[in-house]
Amino acid sequence: MAVSAERTARGRPARNGRKGRGGDAGPGEGNAALRRALAGRVDGEVRFDAGSRAVYAHDSSNYQQPPIGVVVPYTVDAAAEAVRVCAEHDVPVLSRGGGTSLAGQCCNDAVVIDWSKYCTRLVSVDPGARTAVVEPGACLDDLNGELSAHGLMVGPKPSTHDTCTVGGMVGNNSCGASAQAYGKMVDSVLRLEILTYDGLRTWVGPTSDEEYARIQEAGGRRAEIYRALRALRDDGMEAIRTRYPDIPRRVSGYNLDSLLPEKGFDVARALVGSESTLVTVLRAEIRLFPVPPHQSLVVLGYDDITDAGRAVERVLPFEPLALEGMDDTLLDLAKEDRLAGPDVLADMPDGSGWLMVRFGGDTKEDADRRGRELADAMRDAPLKPRCAFLRDPAVEERLWKVREAGLGATAYPRGRPDTHEGWEDAAVPPGRLGDYLRDFRDLIREFSYDPVSLYGHFGQGCVHTRIPFDLEDGRGVERYREFVERAARLVASYGGSLSGEHGDGQSRGELLPIMFGDDVVALFGRLKAIFDPGGRMNPGKIVDPHRLDDDLDHLGYHPDEPRTAFAYPDDHHRFAHAAARCVGIGKCRASSGGVMCPSYRVTGEEEHSTRGRARILMEMMRGMRDVPRGEPAGDGGAIPDPAAPGPGGAVVITDGWRSRDVLDSLDLCLACKGCKSDCPVNVDMATYKAEFLHHHYAGRLRPAAHYTMGRLPLWARLAAVAPRAVNAALGVPGAERAAKLAGGIAPERTIPRFAAQRFTDWFKQREPGDAPETGRRVVLWPDTFTNNFHPHVGRAAVRVLEAAGYKVEVPPVALCCGLTWISTGQLDTAARVLRRTVRALAPRLRDGVPVVGLEPSCTAVFRSDAPELMEGDTAEDDVARLRDQTRTFAELLDEHHEETGGVPVPGPRGGGPAARAIAQPHCHQHAVMGFDADRRVLDRAGVHADTLDVGCCGLAGNFGFERGHHEVSTAIAEQGVWPAVRDAGPGTTVLADGFSCRTQIEAGTQARPRHLAELLADLLPPHA
Repeated sequence: MAVSAERTARGRPARNGRKGRGGDAGPGEGNAALRRALAGRVDGEVRFDAGSRAVYAHDSSNYQQPPIGVVVPYTVDAAAEAVRVCAEHDVPVLSRGGGTSLAGQCCNDAVVIDWSKYCTRLVSVDPGARTAVVEPGACLDDLNGELSAHGLMVGPKPSTHDTCTVGGMVGNNSCGASAQAYGKMVDSVLRLEILTYDGLRTWVGPTSDEEYARIQEAGGRRAEIYRALRALRDDGMEAIRTRYPDIPRRVSGYNLDSLLPEKGFDVARALVGSESTLVTVLRAEIRLFPVPPHQSLVVLGYDDITDAGRAVERVLPFEPLALEGMDDTLLDLAKEDRLAGPDVLADMPDGSGWLMVRFGGDTKEDADRRGRELADAMRDAPLKPRCAFLRDPAVEERLWKVREAGLGATAYPRGRPDTHEGWEDAAVPPGRLGDYLRDFRDLIREFSYDPVSLYGHFGQGCVHTRIPFDLEDGRGVERYREFVERAARLVASYGGSLSGEHGDGQSRGELLPIMFGDDVVALFGRLKAIFDPGGRMNPGKIVDPHRLDDDLDHLGYHPDEPRTAFAYPDDHHRFAHAAARCVGIGKCRASSGGVMCPSYRVTGEEEHSTRGRARILMEMMRGMRDVPRGEPAGDGGAIPDPAAPGPGGAVVITDGWRSRDVLDSLDLCLACKGCKSDCPVNVDMATYKAEFLHHHYAGRLRPAAHYTMGRLPLWARLAAVAPRAVNAALGVPGAERAAKLAGGIAPERTIPRFAAQRFTDWFKQREPGDAPETGRRVVLWPDTFTNNFHPHVGRAAVRVLEAAGYKVEVPPVALCCGLTWISTGQLDTAARVLRRTVRALAPRLRDGVPVVGLEPSCTAVFRSDAPELMEGDTAEDDVARLRDQTRTFAELLDEHHEETGGVPVPGPRGGGPAARAIAQPHCHQHAVMGFDADRRVLDRAGVHADTLDVGCCGLAGNFGFERGHHEVSTAIAEQGVWPAVRDAGPGTTVLADGFSCRTQIEAGTQARPRHLAELLADLLPPHA
């Protein structure tokens, strides 16, 4: 019996993006009537503005095609109405889920329907039958989270499982590593509710002869379609049976084989993988599978990746859940990018190519037994591998994530050219994989594209890679075309598929005759004509495809570089490269885990994801050209002629640094820096935002918050003259309200009160005998927040450091790291502040004295922002010393332990039970310094601390204080941090080193969070 599982869609935020905003008329008056009709008839958000078109101009491929407009429907019925409106206006339509397509099928000159914000419901689930009905925008991980209550899951699991949608999986015939056990998406689809462009809405699935007769008796458009489908099948039956490769990973082409009699004339499965080129999928009924209760992992090491490929046939009879391959290049990149810790990589057996074999079982013993059986059997194999049998589930999962992160890890290999998709997922019969890998690698070397990483779903013969194609000039594009044509012929010679996972789209649509022959490709055209006779469903993909070297994103993308404040050393010192860094994986759209992207998790808006912001910045740069070298940084950029052809594609954003569309997209960026570490390609949106604000407001009046919170260190220094008087003045009725109004501060926020005595004043007034006269010197950095608001944290840190044998020093003059100026884009001032700071610290830095930071955001400036901002400055050498010698409080104590073998902080006094705590790492610490040292220090101190993985607190420095941000700020906190703190057990200490984190936690809970220094100080003996 089906159980209702109606789920409330992601709540509609107060700020619904771009609906109703000025400038929605779109790219031309010709679309004005279409926009008005959509806005008047569709229950949803309708956007034709330049910013939305820029955000949706890309997927995860090499292509750029700005859409006509974007519709974000509130319901499935609203989406159906949008298609009807588009049909009345004879404009193309494209359905989009997670937008992670690598072949170009999710960008087009069409009206894009984005299902992923609202149409996300699990409509019903039948646990007995193991089936579910799902809306197309449902994210796979979120859906599996709901299904887990029934012990069930969706079978296919692509590496983008935390962001991909069910509709996208149906459209792409998705697979993933789990397809080894559960098949492709086509094997899970039972029925589809579809809508044709000309208005037929119906459920389709397998069709018996009796059902076919009933359909014909009813007549109408449905009968016409089924009649034409049967005629197509009958006419093409021989070609379908002989030209379709009999391999597990055939994703290329339409699933005409699903129409064969022995396949049940299954119309639903024939439509799976059609990439929105035939119909719009409104709902899907899918088969579910039991969640394996326990898993084990065996890793087999070989001398070469080709040997690993040849060993696949010997592993397959053991029926693993997944059988993945990986070479040493990917492993080296994982080490460089810290995708896995040394403890994980140490478990890898020796070799240059590996098979990762995952087994499931009803018990852990059963799963382990199956792993041992494989390991024992491989001892007698002709290619005897080195074997590692991993028994720790946590280590297994971290090692598995190294393989899952392949696309991101291989995109920007250090010291090598950038890589691209374009030939990244071909598949061959598993029994011929080793020979294919040998020949494919020879082809790569012939074109001088070596070295590249080869990895993938080896148990099904699917090989992933990214290749350093030169897609920026005509000659490089010619070589790209020549390579993929040769590669297509090679795959076809092995009886393989051009795509084993990512689909055809524009990358491979043109090459389909090489694989299938002209007769089968002609059948594809007939299928397209049956469902979409006018060619308005995602045109130019699969059937009558655009050339694979048309619409290339990077071809001609050479905007003149304006002078920038930051250096962008990882992007060849080019902001244009930084703006184009995103490869579209969409990990920033995940609903849980990690830090990024907090605002997206609240709004569900593509433009509020790191990916969306990166795309709009790239489009801004595409529209900026002929910027004279050496122009002042704030000139706003050249404004191109909108009618002129743009470099590397159509120009959408035409007003450069002055763009209101870009400003709006960045407005809800918290500058949390989560993307700097969590993004697979390390997009650093906080830095990009600061750069943009620097240019956008150059020579112009800034928002009030930039003059108040952006210059907080200055106001704090003035307030230190009479902090009690300032606090008292704010307490006068109406005074705080007026101050917030004038300062651009959210009326819902309470302005933090200044401490009666600054930390630096306390430190200066210490009695001579209070401090040790000897010991290793350390500079304790008096950041603005500790110094002026929470000086007790600084006092606690002094006590702990001196107990550990350090001689603590504090700068004799008021200094600043420049954080608040950086976050508000006042970068010239930030540079002057930093220059003054390093000049004052220089003598100590040159003596090798470490600098310890208590506020993570300020510490992160020294470790990350300052070197990039000050590159080429006269103070550059001292800034580098500051970067290398700055430590977090925990890092210093951890290094002290490693150097001396001593424990600076004892366990709980009196031999009592260990203290319990939950720790909220500051986002900047998560992104730049990490939290490992804190865990080790807490362990040594006898504190059992659970590190929260619930995302950003939502305050993020000045963001949560700024007028207009309070609703999003508190919604972020309510998604993770606040509930976790409220659920903490009695007596649990809440640790939060960040001033913002402590302030936000206090604002929404009864907890009084503490800094690590305070907790450790309390564990010291009374007179230490």
